[in-house]
Amino acid sequence: MENKNIRIKDIARLAGVSVGTVDRVLHKRGKVSDKALEKVHAILDQIDYKPNLIARSLGLNRTFRVAAVLPDPKLDAFWVQSHEGLQQSEREWQQQGLVIDYYFYDLHNKESYNKAFENAIASSPDGAVVAPLFYKEALPFFEKFHKNEVPYILFNTHIEHPHPLSFIGQDLYQSGRLAAELISPGLASGKKLAILHIHEDLPNSAHLLDKEKGFREYVASMSDIKVEVNTINLEAPENPSFEADLKKLFSDPQLHGVYISTSKAYQVVEFMKATGKNGCRIVGYDLLEKNLHFLKEGYINFLINQNPSKQASLSISHLINHLVFKTTPPKEALLPLEIITKENIDSYKPALAAL
Repeated sequence: MENKNIRIKDIARLAGVSVGTVDRVLHKRGKVSDKALEKVHAILDQIDYKPNLIARSLGLNRTFRVAAVLPDPKLDAFWVQSHEGLQQSEREWQQQGLVIDYYFYDLHNKESYNKAFENAIASSPDGAVVAPLFYKEALPFFEKFHKNEVPYILFNTHIEHPHPLSFIGQDLYQSGRLAAELISPGLASGKKLAILHIHEDLPNSAHLLDKEKGFREYVASMSDIKVEVNTINLEAPENPSFEADLKKLFSDPQLHGVYISTSKAYQVVEFMKATGKNGCRIVGYDLLEKNLHFLKEGYINFLINQNPSKQASLSISHLINHLVFKTTPPKEALLPLEIITKENIDSYKPALAAL
C-alpha cells in the first residue's frame, strides 16, 4: 500500500486497533496503552508513513495568535519596512490560521516599551516575535514568555539569552567592521573618524555597542597608521545641541569620515547640505527614501542594507513553522551585509521592492 494513499482507518485495520487510537498516536493527544502504541508504531514503520504536514495544518482548524512587539512604525521610517514584512507574512500564512496582534512602543520611551511587552504577555499568545531595543528591560519579559511556555523569536536586535527560539538579523559586530572598511580608503595618520549615535540610550543598546566595537577594532587593526576615533551621542535634531555638535565636528579639517550607526544618516546630511559641509566619507544604514536621495546626490558614500522587511518576515516564517509543523528553527539566521552605492542602487531590485 503506497503511503500517499494510506488512510487512518487503513492503519487502524492493519494494527488491529480503533481509528480513535491511531488518531491519538498520530497527533500525540490523549491516552494510549503501551501495547496499542507499539502496534501502531510497528505499522507506521512498516509502511514508512510520513504525515502530510500541510493537510495536518489545514485540518487543525484553529487560530495561531502571534504577538509582534516592535517600535511604532508611525514614529520611525525604518520600522515601516519591518511592519510591512510582518503584514506580508500574515497574508502568506493566513491559511494556516496565523493572526498577528501588534504591540508598538516608542523606541525612545522605556515605559512605552515595558507596556507593550506587558500587553503582549497578557494576551496569552501562542508565540511572539520581538525587536527588543532596550537590553535590561527586555530580560524579565523573556523570563515571563518562558514561564508561560510562549515560544518567541528575536529579530533586528540580538540579546544573549537561553530562551529565544532564534534570532533573525545580522552580525552587527561584523557590520561595524564592514563600515570601517568602507570608510577607510585614503585614511592616513593624523586623520579623524567619528561614530555618530543619534538620540539613543547607548549604554542600554547592545546592537549599537556591537557595531561600534566592530568599527573600532577594524580601525585599530590598521597598524600602519594612527587614527583618532571619536564617539558622539547626538540628541534629536530638534534639540539645539544637535546642530552645535555637528558644526563642531565638521569644522575639524582632519575629519576623514563619519559613520552613522542607524538609519538616520539623512539627518546628518541635511545639516551638511544646509551648511555647505562636504568632503568627508559618509557611511550609514538602510534604504529609506531620504537616504537613497542623498546617496544618489553623492553626499552618502555607502549604505549597508539591514533588510528589516526580510528580518521580520523570516521571524514569522520560523515561528509559524514551529507552531504548526513542530520544526526547530536555527538558533540564528544571519542575513548578508549588503553594500548599496550610487552606482548599484537602481539595479538593486530586491531591496527596492521592500520599500
